[in-house]
Amino acid sequence: MRYNQLGRTGLIVSELCLGTMTFGGRDGMWGAIGQLELDDAAALVKAAVDGGINFLDTANVYAEGRSERILGESLRKLGIKREEVVIATKVLGRMHPGPNGAGASRGHILDQVEASLARLQTDHIDLYQIHGFDPATPIEETLYALDSLVRRGVVRYIGLSNWAAWQVMKAIGIAEARRYAPIASLQAYYTLAGRDLEREVIPMLRSEGVGLMVWSPLAGGFLSGKYSREGEGEGRRANFDFPPVDKDRGYGVIDVLRELGAARGQSVAQLALGWLLHQPAVSSVIVGATRPDQLADNLGAVAVSFTADELARLDDASKLPAEYPGWMLERQGGYRGAPSPRR
Repeated sequence: MRYNQLGRTGLIVSELCLGTMTFGGRDGMWGAIGQLELDDAAALVKAAVDGGINFLDTANVYAEGRSERILGESLRKLGIKREEVVIATKVLGRMHPGPNGAGASRGHILDQVEASLARLQTDHIDLYQIHGFDPATPIEETLYALDSLVRRGVVRYIGLSNWAAWQVMKAIGIAEARRYAPIASLQAYYTLAGRDLEREVIPMLRSEGVGLMVWSPLAGGFLSGKYSREGEGEGRRANFDFPPVDKDRGYGVIDVLRELGAARGQSVAQLALGWLLHQPAVSSVIVGATRPDQLADNLGAVAVSFTADELARLDDASKLPAEYPGWMLERQGGYRGAPSPRR
């Protein structure tokens, strides 16, 4: 297991992060994703920590708060010292009825951070993330609320999730101008089966020194090894077909992964995760599991290496179609050569 700085901060996180969206689901969407209760969840947390993972990600909305509660109880049951793990959680989703029961307003954030702290059984959250963009709340108000939490010491670092490049850039500018706590990270969807982030978001993150946490690195199980052109296996996507995948291009990726995996004795999932670990913008890749053997397989991704030819084959199978202004920037930028991105 390797460890990376999260963006430009001094916070050091494992290159794999344990996601806990499979904890506590009972019915509906959360039940389809995972239904792990305390004993099974604690076993996964122990396996993750024993495997070198120090980074744990959850959200208040996961299983209506039960994911946070089970994570907190798991850490206590296992006797894991608080300083040995980095806990990340998120706020935005609806937690109670009424117009103020969701969003990124100051009121909702201040209410929900206290609830998350109680469920997690901790006095501070290492990384507190806004789970999505709230069009009804000024970004200034959201950042002011987060800054106040950092100054109080109940939050150490702040992050965003599922924001567009211009939204993240606006938040960075406001935080710098007002001397608020800086944006440490963005949590976003990125995978060999969905490289849309490369158009605008990743260049911006690298330019501004913001860390990238990847969610759904196996495209909701599409790259788990259960799916092929010949037929789709059983799995989470059978009940919860998300995130969207261009399956024509996706099956081409799977074909290459299967061929490489057969030659190496490595799984499709390990290679898909390993590709992400080779991307310079990525700080940590979030892996979720419902069984210990799934997590063990995912942990094997840290040992994956690729030749230049293998990376080129995967790039060719998964690359995005050309889109403006990208193709024009590439065409016009040739006279400058290929300088390294500013870090």
